[in-house]
Amino acid sequence: MPSPTQTEAATSAATTCPEFALWRKGYGVIQHSESTCFHAESLAERLVKAGLQPDTSTVFRKLAALDRLTSAGLWLVVHMTYTNRVDTSGKALTPQDFKANPEGHTGGALNMVPGYAAYLALNNLTGRTRSWLMGQGHCVAAVDAINVLTGNLHPEQQKRYVAPEGLSRLASDFYSYRQKPDGSVSAPLGSHINAHTAGGILEGGYLGFAELQYAHMPLPGECLVTFLSDGAAEEQRGSDWIPRWWRADDCGLVLPVMIANGRRIDQRTELGTRAGLERFESHLAERGFDPYRFDGRDPAAFVCALFEMEQTLKYNADRAFRGESDYPVRIPYGIAETVKGFGFYGAGTNAAHNLPLPGNPRIDTRARELFHDHSARLWVDPAELRQCTDSLNEHAIQGRTLERDHPLARRNPPDPVIPRLPANSDRTSPMRAVDDFFRALVAENQHLRARVGNPDELASNRLGGVLSDLKHRVLDPENDLESVQGKVITALNEEAVVSACLANKAGLNLVASYEAFCVKMLGAVRQELIFARQQKEVDRPARWLGFPIIATSHTWENGKNEQSHQDTTFCESLLGEMNDVARVLFPADYNSTLAALPDVYTARGKITCMVIPKRERPCVFDSEEARVLARHGALVVDEDTSEGEPLMLIANGAYQLSEAIRACERLRDTGTPFRLVYVQEPGRFRQPRDAAEAATCLSEFERERLFPHRIHRRVALTHMRPEVFRGHMYPLFPDPSRARVLGYTNRGGTLNEAGMLFANRCSWGHALAACASVMDRPPGEWLSSAELAAVEGRGDPSVITRGLT
Repeated sequence: MPSPTQTEAATSAATTCPEFALWRKGYGVIQHSESTCFHAESLAERLVKAGLQPDTSTVFRKLAALDRLTSAGLWLVVHMTYTNRVDTSGKALTPQDFKANPEGHTGGALNMVPGYAAYLALNNLTGRTRSWLMGQGHCVAAVDAINVLTGNLHPEQQKRYVAPEGLSRLASDFYSYRQKPDGSVSAPLGSHINAHTAGGILEGGYLGFAELQYAHMPLPGECLVTFLSDGAAEEQRGSDWIPRWWRADDCGLVLPVMIANGRRIDQRTELGTRAGLERFESHLAERGFDPYRFDGRDPAAFVCALFEMEQTLKYNADRAFRGESDYPVRIPYGIAETVKGFGFYGAGTNAAHNLPLPGNPRIDTRARELFHDHSARLWVDPAELRQCTDSLNEHAIQGRTLERDHPLARRNPPDPVIPRLPANSDRTSPMRAVDDFFRALVAENQHLRARVGNPDELASNRLGGVLSDLKHRVLDPENDLESVQGKVITALNEEAVVSACLANKAGLNLVASYEAFCVKMLGAVRQELIFARQQKEVDRPARWLGFPIIATSHTWENGKNEQSHQDTTFCESLLGEMNDVARVLFPADYNSTLAALPDVYTARGKITCMVIPKRERPCVFDSEEARVLARHGALVVDEDTSEGEPLMLIANGAYQLSEAIRACERLRDTGTPFRLVYVQEPGRFRQPRDAAEAATCLSEFERERLFPHRIHRRVALTHMRPEVFRGHMYPLFPDPSRARVLGYTNRGGTLNEAGMLFANRCSWGHALAACASVMDRPPGEWLSSAELAAVEGRGDPSVITRGLT
């Protein structure tokens, strides 16, 4: 609460400034506390003193306009949930004007209206377009409503919603489920942040990831306002590490604001209690934040809080940059106290989350009366609203971009300089190619901010050079591999470290993890891929530089660590995503790894899963073969053109290639014709699912060159589960009855590489048995009796596993 002196100062201002007095009265459901009045007066004086506004009267006129914009936004949000038509005159609607099946995350959206409207107003008051991010993407109605009212729109929404009956069309489109002939959504609108949302950069469908990403997003000189969920904030561990990662040298200003409405979908959050909120404040303070509570129902309180937070962080950052203070820099953290669904019926109840009214207004008279009564308190006269939006829309006068084009929404870093490194003919770890390439890439591109996501063991994964150059980012270095300004984000939290790289869209990124634990990254990665795909579909493709997520210490090498470390799910899952935004590569040696990396880093808006061995492997491909493999996704490794129809062997994965090569030696010894093809990028051989994906897939002619239809009998060995490979690669198996696929069958334990191959029936011996099966010939033609007994589970496995590499 303000002190008596503060109250007297506010009263004095009200006496001397009529605009202050008018604003102080509030508007509809929006009221201003004495504390907010005091902070607003201070804000006005500081803006004038800084030359950002001509006088305090102008500031309070704009804050009064903000009240009305906020009220109109609340009004429009509840109409988007419940109605098909909007009457801007404020007249009551008929039953037929209401939706037969209303839908919407109404409470959360209502809570976001004051915050997002305040973000726009702060930009206007200071003449600077900041970036914004919203973790709770289901609150998109707030953003869409305010964007439509202010004209901050992409062309497709501008054309549809800023026109006669445009607001009615907006309400009707929201959760309409209408489709185009191709099955896609017909309206440029969604239930979450999507590519149509002006300024949107994150879907926010997976709660908790904005908390992990925002510190790594802005560059120095930029500022990011981030709206966070109280439910996600109290549950997503890693969100409280932001001061641990933030540095003034390579990070822009970040202004996190948690919407503390105290409710999840159907229960109260811990932060919904006074004691819980106080514990959370203490938790934040202990971890380097400065918590700052304010009235989350009042848009002016948001403006004051954001302005104060920005000034405080800038001061703290400047001191750290000059070396006058140590890290961590204390980061202001806004806590907007409100109730779920503020401004409408049912506020503060579980029902506020979705449909706050007790019934459907279309068929329920009582619910309809409640709708009219509560929405009337939010209505703003259209003429007055136009004046308000005009006073807050001065982008041309101020010479700044619309919020739809904020810096993070328009990321487009320059093409990196790609280093040229020599090929290698020695037996070596393929991960050494990653180490050599990324070190050289960063050295050649110092202007691009580097981030490395490392859940645990960078050195163990053969990235010792990267670690030596870039170093763990820590607060108190212990050795030469740690630095306050390090670029390696290390935490035993896969979601946090991949988020550091997903957020760094202005620079160069590398993520490396044990394959089995990459699975924990899937939600964050999939959300990014979905958004990038949507951006392509609306012809505003993402321009951030692609990067790899490397699944090393992979399934076939991790037998020594039990089955928890043996899981091929990550590459299988990403293979299921669209190939034009998600690539999956299996380079088998140093040269094929090195040849694949330039395309990975010059691609835009694309994430590449690379499954790479860390143990030493023979160099199967020379530099030219590696380039061809990178260009086409597959290569003929060996073939015997003896008379007769050859047998087709297909290998996918480094260890599988070695087994296939050994099997081919037996085939050649017995005069059996064969062709061995290595598939490095399986996604290029699928049947494309749409035109965009087709552009990344090989043509029928190119597939035929590698996999001629005249070869009917086929055996494949894959790194993945055989069902997954066969399903995605079904064009490679035109006659399923004469095809076998061997791969990971969920068998494992404490085994070496050879033991894993044998346990999963994926060894060279099992491959030959499969060849015999598709050729209707006895396996004894290629296997000794002891080998056959082992393959059939009757003999000693060591006769097969001996000498496996």
